[in-house]
Amino acid sequence: MPLREIALTLPNRPGTLVGIARALAKDRINLAAIGVDSSPARGRVRLVVSDPDRAVVVLRDAGYAPEVRELLVVRLEDKSGSFLRVLEALAKARLNIQSVAILVQREGNQPLVALSTSDLEKARKLLQSAGFASQLAEQLVSNSDVIATAPTIPAESVGFLL
Repeated sequence: MPLREIALTLPNRPGTLVGIARALAKDRINLAAIGVDSSPARGRVRLVVSDPDRAVVVLRDAGYAPEVRELLVVRLEDKSGSFLRVLEALAKARLNIQSVAILVQREGNQPLVALSTSDLEKARKLLQSAGFASQLAEQLVSNSDVIATAPTIPAESVGFLL
């Protein structure tokens, strides 16, 4: 199953993230990554969690409106400018990047980056033909993989594992 992220648009006020964290922790859903960006009125939160399907249900039940996006995983050469080539290929094809996450996992000695675009299948075909995307890279990483120790996490630490 492909790597997926959950995105939420929320009011920008103190304590908003507490509600998200509390809902996920209560249902023992582990958070592997979080990205937050805000304007004075609104915030955008991106989450990579151990069980996105269950997290969507939990967040909806808590009154949030989560969006789920599939992420395309690409491999890069471990040198400057390699991600630039991915960005240039996507821009030339007029594909908009919606999010980017640098992953800890590697394919051999090549770093992996997860991204979402305005047209994931078009981006996948383009980047596969350019030698950046590979089925192996996408098979190496799933939401359950991003929580390497999920089965043995003590109950008191469930919720925010970064």
